[in-house]
Amino acid sequence: MNVFAVASNTLPAMRWQPLCRRADLVAFSGVVAWLETSAAQVALFYLPGHTPELYALDHFDPFSNACVIGRGIVGDLNGAPVIASPLYKQHFRLSDGQCLEDERVQLRTWPVRFENDHVLIEA
Repeated sequence: MNVFAVASNTLPAMRWQPLCRRADLVAFSGVVAWLETSAAQVALFYLPGHTPELYALDHFDPFSNACVIGRGIVGDLNGAPVIASPLYKQHFRLSDGQCLEDERVQLRTWPVRFENDHVLIEA
């Protein structure tokens, strides 16, 4: 798994920050990036052909207390793209991070988008 880092002191003051390149992503799989401005590991999921194609969720799995979400299994439940935690298999909607097995649990999400060949995150 690739891990990318963005140092906040090297970026201009703006809301949208470059995180990685499109070529760093793996279709229908996760990669992980360090977002220094939020002190968080972000799991990025690229689903070409879906709308939207790009999702960013917290890499931390609250059920296992481990940073593993980026290694989860991408799937579809009831027409919604989800990620299944690789440890205990809880499903989280990619659109909003909501756990489908426990309505009290929701992963943090970030707006992400492509700009040419770059992945930008709003932080």
